[in-house]
Amino acid sequence: MKRKILLDTNFLLIPAQFNVDIFSEIDRLMLENYHLFVLDKTIAELKKITADRKQSLKHRNAAKLALQLIKAKQVKIIETAEDLPVDDLIARMQKDYIVATQDIALKRRLNTKIITLRAKKKLIVV
Repeated sequence: MKRKILLDTNFLLIPAQFNVDIFSEIDRLMLENYHLFVLDKTIAELKKITADRKQSLKHRNAAKLALQLIKAKQVKIIETAEDLPVDDLIARMQKDYIVATQDIALKRRLNTKIITLRAKKKLIVV
């Protein structure tokens, strides 16, 4: 059975912010087959960042790259019906997924395996 990994918005910004290839790092970490997933609301958050002129150009470009990577890596999009914040949706879905996030508050809420960035260089599972 393939493991399911749910990517959080801030996790998808890592490639542009820290020049870390999150996809090859996940390959390195996972000793079994897996599928990558992202919430439709995460896509909406990234699109909002790219369109927000109040955000720095660096941040907008990071979000733009994240959207391109989602498409290029064929990350599956989970459609959500509930109008809840992304973190709340992830917390509700956590039992079925390994969650990839940088969000400290979200990490504290989760009771599942988490993939996160260590020392701005590589990913680890905690």
